Amino acid sequence: MIWQFDLVVLVLLVLTAIIALRVRDLLAAVVILGIYSFLMCLLWAGMGAVDVAFTEAAVGAGVSTVILIATVYQTARTSKD
Repeated sequence: MIWQFDLVVLVLLVLTAIIALRVRDLLAAVVILGIYSFLMCLLWAGMGAVDVAFTEAAVGAGVSTVILIATVYQTARTSKD
């Protein structure tokens, strides 16, 4: 695999992880974690683990993100930050 692609994906992974921890809005954090899962999918596919990449895309970026978004919409906000 091209090492420059690996480096870019790894830097983006670290940035999305830090942003997901720092953001105050839950919906934004869920979307950023979905992006994180998609980047992990790209990394797995680049390493040749296509079955793991497909599972990460289906479960991590797909189902988990949808379930977390549905959960965020079911919560009530008590404070007006």
